[in-house]
Amino acid sequence: MENTFEAWITPLMIGGLILFMCFIIWDLARKSNAGKFGTVMLFIVLGAGMLGFAIKTVITELLEKGSAM
Repeated sequence: MENTFEAWITPLMIGGLILFMCFIIWDLARKSNAGKFGTVMLFIVLGAGMLGFAIKTVITELLEKGSAM
């Protein structure tokens, strides 16, 4: 039961954290009057870490499924 709960709650909570970080980046851009270009740059630079985490997760899953065959 506990493993099943952790299996579906972990991605849900991490997704929530990523959405919250996107809100923080948007709020930072809005409060600093960054403009369109500045907002895009903030999302690219600060969002790169989130993108890296997502890519790492996908690659890890693909490698685990590939080694299970």
